[in-house]
Amino acid sequence: MEELYEFLKQAQTYYLATVEGDQPRVRPFGTVDLFEGRLYIQTGKSKPVSKQIHANPKVELCAFQGGTWLRIAGELARDDRLEAKKHMLDNYPSLRAMYDEHDDNTEVLYFTHGTATFSSFTAAPRTITF
Repeated sequence: MEELYEFLKQAQTYYLATVEGDQPRVRPFGTVDLFEGRLYIQTGKSKPVSKQIHANPKVELCAFQGGTWLRIAGELARDDRLEAKKHMLDNYPSLRAMYDEHDDNTEVLYFTHGTATFSSFTAAPRTITF
């Protein structure tokens, strides 16, 4: 999990894909956290992406850096604990202008049933299941 986290942190931006009905939706994200051995992302409950995830928790993200790309496919589960929200926001203090672990909007989600694949044009893909 540490390797996935470090790759996403170094990439800084990744693209998260969800579905809305039968329409795929992709948008850039930048928040990633490793908390209690799980890979987390953060959003606001009021955003369409949150509603899409709760309607269908299957997502995929993709990040690229240094000639390698990482795809993570899995399901996201909400963690409503203050500790998880605080950990994320402590790692992204600039988000505190919009979010707080005590508000009703901050949402952190972690990957379950995930498959991560590292790929490049010069090496065979490598897959990690978690």
